[in-house]
Amino acid sequence: MRRLLAAMTVLILLWVQPARAQSILRDAETESFFSDISRPLIVAAGLSPANVKVVLINDDSINAFVAGGQTVYIHSGLIESADNANQVQGVIAHELGHIADGHVVLADAGYRPAMGISLLSLVLGIAAMAAGAGDAGAGILAAGQQAAMGKALAFTRVQEATADATGAKFLREAGISGRGMLGFFKKLANEEYRYGVENIDPFAQTHPLSTQRINTLSADLQSSPAWGKPDDPALDDRFRRIKAKLLGYVAPYATTLNTYPESDDSIYAHYARAYAWHKAGFPDKADAETLALLKAKPDDPYFLEIRGQILLEAGKPGEAIAPLREATELTRYSPLIATTYGHALIATENRANYPEAIRVLKIATNKDDDNPFGWYQLGTAYELSGDSARASLAAAEQSSLTGQTARAVMAARAAMVALPPQSSEWIRAQDIAMTGQNALDDKKRRK
Repeated sequence: MRRLLAAMTVLILLWVQPARAQSILRDAETESFFSDISRPLIVAAGLSPANVKVVLINDDSINAFVAGGQTVYIHSGLIESADNANQVQGVIAHELGHIADGHVVLADAGYRPAMGISLLSLVLGIAAMAAGAGDAGAGILAAGQQAAMGKALAFTRVQEATADATGAKFLREAGISGRGMLGFFKKLANEEYRYGVENIDPFAQTHPLSTQRINTLSADLQSSPAWGKPDDPALDDRFRRIKAKLLGYVAPYATTLNTYPESDDSIYAHYARAYAWHKAGFPDKADAETLALLKAKPDDPYFLEIRGQILLEAGKPGEAIAPLREATELTRYSPLIATTYGHALIATENRANYPEAIRVLKIATNKDDDNPFGWYQLGTAYELSGDSARASLAAAEQSSLTGQTARAVMAARAAMVALPPQSSEWIRAQDIAMTGQNALDDKKRRK
């Protein structure tokens, strides 16, 4: 009985816990691409492009989701599965439908009845078993869990169908063809047939079956004035580049070489192999691929970025400075590229480079204050320059972002001691210290 109670407790915890933590993949070129293809859809949704983010998740499953706020998460597996930029736009339109329709806010209301059934059946089942009716109790538990799951899945299917319709509306209003949305659903339908659609219970799915979605949406999407609009070749070129570099980064290098053999002299093949060789620990081969890229496009900032990154991580920071500086300037100080440039300046261990590192890293963290590595590098540059007060403030920012609350409070208080009182930096340190201390006090009270 004790074991059964423990197992039931675990079931409850699994029901209410969020999905497992997944790692975010950050890349300047990919984030710029996401921003450009999603902007017209975000505007059509009545949202601000400044507030909506599209974030790449390192997960090989074909999926995308929203999880609070205005952030769309796209799995790396979805990018690898998609055929063109328009298909990714169709996915983003669907996810923006969830945001605009308030589905994340409404999720608690939808799941609450299911949770009530689940917990009620658990109590009744345990009571029956405690009274000696073990088989009857187990039956109550099983039936209750199935009913709970059915309610939850029905709720999500309604939301998914609504998001499909809203996403189709956003595509129409943005003047973007819905061929990509339908094309991606057909791809999913093929996956369903591959696993045996006759074995799929439509009432046990979180989404409507893909064939149902295609049948429901086809007329609406095909009636849009943008339906026959040709794909943008420039966007598709950017998509193919991102898809290639992503494969080179996340896949085993043998997989990348199988997809892009060394006999393939295309830009996409060189790009994928540059990342694959670099990740596998072959810096000379990786560098050769970047030289081939730059021979084809000498002023491409992202080719300059990967060359600089490879040189930096090969222990050649001095050689990395020139391509990283050029990449930073060409992208108008893209925060991620500027952070790598600042890192290279610091890694030279030349004090003459530290003022430039501080200047560049301040720009990077001002543009993107949600990058712990940027704050770490800025703190290092300040510390090496003898500015311990600002080094402490940067450490407080970094620790706050990485969930090290006690360390953030300690570093912020150290910064306050040395910074000019009531200056903007002192006030920022005070904010971190107060917010962090409140969080630590709340945690103590909950124990």
